Amino acid sequence: MDRISRKELKTDKFVAEVSETVEFFQAHRRQIMRYGSVVLAVLVLLAAFGWYRRHQRTVRQEALNAALAIYNAPVGQTGNPFLPGYPSEEERNKAALKAFSDLVARYPRSDEGLIATYYLGTMAADRGDLAEAEKHLRQVAESGAGNYASLAKVALADLYRSQGKIAEGEKLLRSLIEKPTDFVSREHATILLAELIKESRPEEARKLLEPLRTERSVISRHSLSVLAELPQK
Repeated sequence: MDRISRKELKTDKFVAEVSETVEFFQAHRRQIMRYGSVVLAVLVLLAAFGWYRRHQRTVRQEALNAALAIYNAPVGQTGNPFLPGYPSEEERNKAALKAFSDLVARYPRSDEGLIATYYLGTMAADRGDLAEAEKHLRQVAESGAGNYASLAKVALADLYRSQGKIAEGEKLLRSLIEKPTDFVSREHATILLAELIKESRPEEARKLLEPLRTERSVISRHSLSVLAELPQK
């Protein structure tokens, strides 16, 4: 028998595999068609779900933008029909409170819901309701959403400072120094910690600030400003 070349062996093997595939398809045509329909249906559902999620995100962002527009709206007549004002700060705050509260109620676990919760906390602090402020800010701080949680920790630390709870505020700021975020850098958290302890432990505050004197301009200026407030040796 003539020797069969490697190319012919590959060709014969390919033909055999194709033949087996065709025979299998013919024998199982109904099952394959059925399963193919199921796969197609799943792909359609996944595409629809992806579109729905994008649509819902757009809806949430629009709701947040509307709430922020109210929060930042001017008080009094502006003379601009596209930038209406509120007759008083109380009326504006009331409208903003409702808008943020509605957003949280509808989308509690979303990024937009966390941002709205953060604003509810800062608004409560502004009106002197410290218990309400702590509740909202702690909710965001403990959410696990890195960037938003870090902002809430900074606000919460400031709230604790106003209440004389230095240890609680220090714990939050040290956690940010250990794990900084895009919104709160290690240097920023360090300066805030120095500000927090500057009266009770000025020398420790100085040690925190000294290495930051030569950092980039914003950090350097801020650290020098706090250093200037420390008692001279």
